[in-house]
Amino acid sequence: MIHVRAPARYGWLRFRTILPLAIAALGLAARSGGPTSYASGIPEYGYQVVHTYPHDREAFTQGLVYRDGFLYEGTGLTKPEGQSSIRKVKLETGEVLQKRDVPDPYFGEGIIIWKGRLLELTWKGEMGFLYDLATFAPKGEFKYFGEGWGLTVDGKRIIMSDGTPQLRFWDPDTLQETGRITVTDEGRPVKNLNELEWVKGEIYANVWTTDRIARIDPKTGNVVGWIDCTGLLSPSDRIAGTDVFNGIAYDAQHDRLFVTGKKWPKLFEIRLVIRQ
Repeated sequence: MIHVRAPARYGWLRFRTILPLAIAALGLAARSGGPTSYASGIPEYGYQVVHTYPHDREAFTQGLVYRDGFLYEGTGLTKPEGQSSIRKVKLETGEVLQKRDVPDPYFGEGIIIWKGRLLELTWKGEMGFLYDLATFAPKGEFKYFGEGWGLTVDGKRIIMSDGTPQLRFWDPDTLQETGRITVTDEGRPVKNLNELEWVKGEIYANVWTTDRIARIDPKTGNVVGWIDCTGLLSPSDRIAGTDVFNGIAYDAQHDRLFVTGKKWPKLFEIRLVIRQ
Protein backbone atom coordinates (compact mmCIF):
# COMPACT_ATOMS: atom_id res chain seq x y z
CA MET A 1 0.00 0.00 0.00
CA ILE A 2 1.30 3.45 -0.91
CA HIS A 3 1.24 6.02 1.90
CA VAL A 4 2.06 9.69 1.44
CA ARG A 5 2.89 11.14 4.84
CA ALA A 6 2.87 14.79 5.88
CA PRO A 7 4.14 16.26 9.16
CA ALA A 8 0.83 17.78 10.25
CA ARG A 9 -2.76 16.53 10.52
CA TYR A 10 -3.83 18.85 7.72
CA GLY A 11 -0.55 18.65 5.79
CA TRP A 12 -2.09 16.50 3.07
CA LEU A 13 -3.38 19.64 1.42
CA ARG A 14 0.22 20.53 0.66
CA PHE A 15 0.63 17.20 -1.15
CA ARG A 16 -2.29 17.56 -3.53
CA THR A 17 -0.07 17.09 -6.56
CA ILE A 18 1.46 13.89 -5.15
CA LEU A 19 -1.68 12.21 -3.90
CA PRO A 20 -3.29 11.57 -7.33
CA LEU A 21 -0.10 9.86 -8.50
CA ALA A 22 -0.14 7.61 -5.45
CA ILE A 23 -3.79 6.76 -6.03
CA ALA A 24 -3.18 5.99 -9.68
CA ALA A 25 -0.35 3.68 -8.73
CA LEU A 26 -2.74 1.53 -6.77
CA GLY A 27 -4.47 0.58 -10.03
CA LEU A 28 -8.05 0.65 -11.20
CA ALA A 29 -8.48 -2.97 -10.10
CA ALA A 30 -8.61 -1.66 -6.53
CA ARG A 31 -12.19 -0.41 -7.02
CA SER A 32 -13.58 -3.55 -5.38
CA GLY A 33 -11.29 -3.34 -2.36
CA GLY A 34 -7.77 -3.61 -3.70
CA PRO A 35 -5.00 -6.08 -3.00
CA THR A 36 -4.32 -7.38 0.48
CA SER A 37 -1.41 -5.40 1.88
CA TYR A 38 -1.16 -6.69 5.46
CA ALA A 39 0.16 -10.24 5.67
CA SER A 40 -1.38 -11.75 8.78
CA GLY A 41 -3.89 -14.31 9.93
CA ILE A 42 -6.44 -11.63 10.72
CA PRO A 43 -9.49 -11.64 8.42
CA GLU A 44 -9.41 -9.17 5.54
CA TYR A 45 -12.51 -7.55 4.08
CA GLY A 46 -13.12 -5.69 0.88
CA TYR A 47 -16.37 -3.92 0.07
CA GLN A 48 -19.30 -3.57 -2.26
CA VAL A 49 -20.81 -0.13 -2.81
CA VAL A 50 -24.53 -0.31 -2.00
CA HIS A 51 -25.33 3.36 -2.59
CA THR A 52 -23.49 6.61 -3.29
CA TYR A 53 -24.64 9.92 -1.79
CA PRO A 54 -23.49 13.51 -2.37
CA HIS A 55 -21.09 14.96 0.21
CA ASP A 56 -19.93 18.55 0.69
CA ARG A 57 -16.51 18.77 -0.91
CA GLU A 58 -15.58 21.59 1.47
CA ALA A 59 -16.15 19.42 4.55
CA PHE A 60 -12.84 18.35 6.11
CA THR A 61 -14.51 15.38 7.80
CA GLN A 62 -13.29 14.58 11.32
CA GLY A 63 -16.32 12.98 12.98
CA LEU A 64 -19.44 11.33 11.55
CA VAL A 65 -22.58 10.02 13.28
CA TYR A 66 -25.91 8.72 11.93
CA ARG A 67 -28.96 9.44 14.07
CA ASP A 68 -32.72 9.35 13.28
CA GLY A 69 -32.36 9.64 9.52
CA PHE A 70 -29.68 12.35 9.49
CA LEU A 71 -25.91 12.55 9.48
CA TYR A 72 -24.12 14.69 12.04
CA GLU A 73 -20.66 15.74 10.98
CA GLY A 74 -17.73 17.42 12.69
CA THR A 75 -15.25 19.15 10.40
CA GLY A 76 -11.74 20.47 10.99
CA LEU A 77 -9.20 23.06 9.77
CA THR A 78 -8.67 26.56 11.13
CA LYS A 79 -7.88 28.50 7.94
CA PRO A 80 -9.81 30.02 6.32
CA GLU A 81 -12.22 30.76 9.16
CA GLY A 82 -15.37 28.66 9.38
CA GLN A 83 -13.75 25.40 8.31
CA SER A 84 -14.18 23.79 11.73
CA SER A 85 -17.87 23.19 12.35
CA ILE A 86 -20.60 20.86 13.49
CA ARG A 87 -23.32 20.07 10.96
CA LYS A 88 -26.63 18.30 10.53
CA VAL A 89 -26.77 16.84 7.02
CA LYS A 90 -29.52 15.32 4.90
CA LEU A 91 -28.16 11.92 3.91
CA GLU A 92 -29.91 11.62 0.56
CA THR A 93 -28.79 14.98 -0.84
CA GLY A 94 -25.77 16.02 1.22
CA GLU A 95 -27.56 19.27 2.07
CA VAL A 96 -26.29 20.96 5.21
CA LEU A 97 -29.47 21.63 7.20
CA GLN A 98 -27.84 23.15 10.27
CA LYS A 99 -24.31 24.37 10.99
CA ARG A 100 -22.39 25.97 13.81
CA ASP A 101 -18.77 27.09 13.50
CA VAL A 102 -16.26 26.05 16.13
CA PRO A 103 -14.77 29.11 17.85
CA ASP A 104 -11.28 30.18 16.78
CA PRO A 105 -8.57 29.03 17.20
CA TYR A 106 -9.87 25.50 17.80
CA PHE A 107 -9.51 22.73 15.20
CA GLY A 108 -12.66 20.58 15.33
CA GLU A 109 -12.32 16.81 15.64
CA GLY A 110 -14.50 13.80 16.56
CA ILE A 111 -18.12 13.99 17.71
CA ILE A 112 -20.69 11.82 19.49
CA ILE A 113 -24.31 12.16 20.56
CA TRP A 114 -25.29 11.39 24.15
CA LYS A 115 -28.59 12.14 25.90
CA GLY A 116 -29.65 15.01 23.67
CA ARG A 117 -26.22 16.60 23.52
CA LEU A 118 -23.52 16.62 20.87
CA LEU A 119 -19.98 16.37 22.22
CA GLU A 120 -17.00 17.51 20.17
CA LEU A 121 -13.23 17.18 20.58
CA THR A 122 -10.58 19.60 19.34
CA TRP A 123 -7.19 18.57 18.05
CA LYS A 124 -4.51 20.26 20.18
CA GLY A 125 -6.61 22.59 22.29
CA GLU A 126 -7.23 20.04 25.08
CA MET A 127 -10.76 21.43 25.06
CA GLY A 128 -14.08 19.83 24.19
CA PHE A 129 -17.44 21.45 23.56
CA LEU A 130 -21.00 20.46 24.45
CA TYR A 131 -23.97 21.49 22.30
CA ASP A 132 -27.71 21.00 22.43
CA LEU A 133 -28.43 18.45 19.70
CA ALA A 134 -31.64 20.10 18.50
CA THR A 135 -30.40 23.69 18.31
CA PHE A 136 -26.57 23.42 18.39
CA ALA A 137 -26.66 25.99 21.20
CA PRO A 138 -23.50 25.79 23.37
CA LYS A 139 -24.03 23.89 26.63
CA GLY A 140 -20.56 23.87 28.14
CA GLU A 141 -16.93 22.92 27.78
CA PHE A 142 -14.72 20.14 29.14
CA LYS A 143 -10.99 19.57 29.42
CA TYR A 144 -8.83 16.53 28.68
CA PHE A 145 -5.10 15.89 28.41
CA GLY A 146 -3.35 15.46 25.07
CA GLU A 147 -4.66 15.51 21.52
CA GLY A 148 -8.25 14.78 20.56
CA TRP A 149 -8.94 12.76 17.39
CA GLY A 150 -12.00 10.47 17.31
CA LEU A 151 -15.04 9.64 19.43
CA THR A 152 -17.70 6.94 19.62
CA VAL A 153 -19.96 5.50 22.30
CA ASP A 154 -20.83 1.87 23.10
CA GLY A 155 -24.05 2.71 24.95
CA LYS A 156 -22.32 2.90 28.32
CA ARG A 157 -18.94 4.50 27.73
CA ILE A 158 -17.40 7.12 25.49
CA ILE A 159 -14.41 5.83 23.53
CA MET A 160 -11.76 8.34 22.45
CA SER A 161 -8.73 8.16 20.15
CA ASP A 162 -5.74 10.49 20.34
CA GLY A 163 -3.58 9.37 17.40
CA THR A 164 -1.64 6.82 19.46
CA PRO A 165 -2.29 3.06 19.70
CA GLN A 166 -4.28 3.70 22.88
CA LEU A 167 -8.03 4.19 23.14
CA ARG A 168 -9.44 5.91 26.22
CA PHE A 169 -12.75 5.13 27.93
CA TRP A 170 -14.76 7.88 29.61
CA ASP A 171 -17.82 7.98 31.79
CA PRO A 172 -20.33 9.73 29.47
CA ASP A 173 -21.96 11.71 32.25
CA THR A 174 -18.88 12.94 34.13
CA LEU A 175 -16.48 12.84 31.13
CA GLN A 176 -13.82 11.37 33.43
CA GLU A 177 -11.45 8.72 32.13
CA THR A 178 -12.15 5.22 33.43
CA GLY A 179 -9.60 3.13 31.55
CA ARG A 180 -7.56 2.50 28.40
CA ILE A 181 -6.67 -0.27 25.98
CA THR A 182 -3.76 -0.55 23.57
CA VAL A 183 -4.74 -1.57 20.06
CA THR A 184 -2.51 -4.23 18.51
CA ASP A 185 -2.38 -6.20 15.27
CA GLU A 186 -0.93 -9.60 16.24
CA GLY A 187 1.08 -7.92 18.96
CA ARG A 188 2.12 -4.87 16.94
CA PRO A 189 0.74 -1.52 18.18
CA VAL A 190 -1.49 0.25 15.66
CA LYS A 191 -0.93 4.01 15.70
CA ASN A 192 -2.84 6.86 14.02
CA LEU A 193 -6.25 5.59 15.13
CA ASN A 194 -8.61 8.34 14.08
CA GLU A 195 -12.38 8.48 13.52
CA LEU A 196 -14.23 5.81 15.53
CA GLU A 197 -17.58 4.03 15.27
CA TRP A 198 -19.28 1.39 17.41
CA VAL A 199 -20.54 -1.42 15.14
CA LYS A 200 -22.08 -4.66 16.46
CA GLY A 201 -19.92 -4.85 19.57
CA GLU A 202 -16.69 -3.80 17.87
CA ILE A 203 -14.84 -0.52 17.53
CA TYR A 204 -14.22 0.48 13.93
CA ALA A 205 -11.30 2.89 13.53
CA ASN A 206 -9.98 4.73 10.51
CA VAL A 207 -6.18 4.51 10.41
CA TRP A 208 -5.06 7.98 9.38
CA THR A 209 -3.31 8.33 5.99
CA THR A 210 -4.51 4.86 4.91
CA ASP A 211 -7.65 3.53 3.25
CA ARG A 212 -8.07 0.94 5.99
CA ILE A 213 -10.42 0.47 8.91
CA ALA A 214 -9.39 -1.62 11.92
CA ARG A 215 -12.06 -3.74 13.61
CA ILE A 216 -11.11 -3.78 17.28
CA ASP A 217 -12.17 -5.99 20.20
CA PRO A 218 -13.04 -3.45 22.93
CA LYS A 219 -12.08 -5.86 25.71
CA THR A 220 -8.58 -6.75 24.55
CA GLY A 221 -7.63 -4.09 22.01
CA ASN A 222 -6.83 -6.82 19.49
CA VAL A 223 -7.54 -6.09 15.84
CA VAL A 224 -9.97 -8.83 14.77
CA GLY A 225 -10.38 -7.72 11.16
CA TRP A 226 -9.16 -5.24 8.55
CA ILE A 227 -11.41 -3.48 6.04
CA ASP A 228 -9.59 -2.28 2.92
CA CYS A 229 -11.41 0.57 1.17
CA THR A 230 -8.73 1.21 -1.43
CA GLY A 231 -10.15 2.65 -4.64
CA LEU A 232 -13.44 3.76 -3.09
CA LEU A 233 -13.13 7.30 -4.44
CA SER A 234 -12.28 7.20 -8.14
CA PRO A 235 -9.29 9.11 -9.56
CA SER A 236 -11.71 11.31 -11.54
CA ASP A 237 -13.25 12.52 -8.25
CA ARG A 238 -9.89 13.55 -6.85
CA ILE A 239 -9.06 17.18 -7.51
CA ALA A 240 -6.73 19.64 -5.82
CA GLY A 241 -7.53 19.62 -2.10
CA THR A 242 -9.11 16.16 -1.95
CA ASP A 243 -7.75 14.59 1.22
CA VAL A 244 -7.66 11.22 3.00
CA PHE A 245 -10.24 8.57 3.78
CA ASN A 246 -11.94 9.41 7.09
CA GLY A 247 -15.45 9.17 8.53
CA ILE A 248 -17.50 6.14 9.60
CA ALA A 249 -21.17 6.15 10.58
CA TYR A 250 -23.45 3.20 11.32
CA ASP A 251 -27.23 2.95 11.09
CA ALA A 252 -27.90 0.16 13.59
CA GLN A 253 -31.63 -0.01 12.86
CA HIS A 254 -31.13 -0.80 9.18
CA ASP A 255 -27.60 -2.27 9.39
CA ARG A 256 -26.07 0.30 7.06
CA LEU A 257 -22.41 1.34 7.11
CA PHE A 258 -21.43 4.75 5.70
CA VAL A 259 -17.91 5.99 4.95
CA THR A 260 -16.40 9.08 3.36
CA GLY A 261 -13.25 11.21 3.40
CA LYS A 262 -11.94 14.69 4.03
CA LYS A 263 -13.12 16.99 1.25
CA TRP A 264 -14.63 14.09 -0.66
CA PRO A 265 -17.55 14.84 -2.99
CA LYS A 266 -19.24 11.53 -2.16
CA LEU A 267 -20.32 9.46 0.82
CA PHE A 268 -20.69 5.71 0.37
CA GLU A 269 -22.90 3.05 1.89
CA ILE A 270 -20.83 -0.13 1.71
CA ARG A 271 -21.30 -3.82 2.43
CA LEU A 272 -18.30 -5.79 3.68
CA VAL A 273 -17.05 -8.72 1.61
CA ILE A 274 -14.76 -11.29 3.20
CA ARG A 275 -11.70 -12.19 1.16
CA GLN A 276 -10.96 -15.81 0.49
